[in-house]
Amino acid sequence: MSKGSKGGGSYRSAISGRYVTAKHGKASPHTTVRESAGSGGGNGSHYRSAITGQYVTDAYGKAHPKTTVKES
Repeated sequence: MSKGSKGGGSYRSAISGRYVTAKHGKASPHTTVRESAGSGGGNGSHYRSAITGQYVTDAYGKAHPKTTVKES
């Protein structure tokens, strides 16, 4: 139900790390990250900003847990 969306991706909350509905993701762009299908690309885990969608350093991700998502 909340894991898939027609746009080829899903939304995840930066605060809880849980998948949320597309409606919630679009309504809360500063605290959700849209994940595209098959976005894997790399080793280990990385942090991504929920505000900009850009990858950030580990130090920034750890310092801002409510606005970043850790991707494995």
